[in-house]
Amino acid sequence: MKRRALLSLALATAAAGAARAQVPPSPGEVAAYQGLHAAAQRGDVAAIARLLKSGAAIDATDGAGRTPLHVATFARQREAVRALLQAGANHAALEHGRYDAVTIAAVADDEDTLRLLLAGGASAKLVTSRYDGTALIAAAHLGHEGVVRQLIAAGAPLDHVNNLHWTAAIESVVLGDGGPRHQATLQALIDAGAKLQLADRSGHTPLALARSRGYAAMVAMLEKAGAR
Repeated sequence: MKRRALLSLALATAAAGAARAQVPPSPGEVAAYQGLHAAAQRGDVAAIARLLKSGAAIDATDGAGRTPLHVATFARQREAVRALLQAGANHAALEHGRYDAVTIAAVADDEDTLRLLLAGGASAKLVTSRYDGTALIAAAHLGHEGVVRQLIAAGAPLDHVNNLHWTAAIESVVLGDGGPRHQATLQALIDAGAKLQLADRSGHTPLALARSRGYAAMVAMLEKAGAR
């Protein structure tokens, strides 16, 4: 019973953590923005160019540690993202929640911005969040299949284990709903060669977790892939 309670707490905590990654600057923060942060929020590429030419710090941070690139990513201002990347913005910068732009786009299921970031040199390999996870783990948790496939193609570590002792494959099961989106996400990980024998802290593999939750389609996928 104690183990089940601890697992339930871990599930709730991890779910809340991923949700927070998608929270953009508040209306109050946006209203207070000046300079590059304001231009990034608006997607004003001309203003970005002008401010950079006049010496504005490209990686200046707001009160939450967000750079203009973070702000543009949250706002889905893709031309601003492109302009900042081309001007040398630090795409590996982490805001105070320890999220980089790639993880922000991944959690938001923003495939277009993610594609732009990756093409602009951003890495899919960073360890991010308070859980020492990755963008891939976060996207697998949420069932974002297209994002997961992009990240895999960009070299995201398939078998990274976060500090909850979960991999992307485990999270697609333990934090998923067993439905089509999470099934497709798990299949993407299987197709890429994820190690399906890696277990959580209690020794449960993705197959054992799928069985315990009654996720018959996932069980069938994992068994077909040779999982134990």
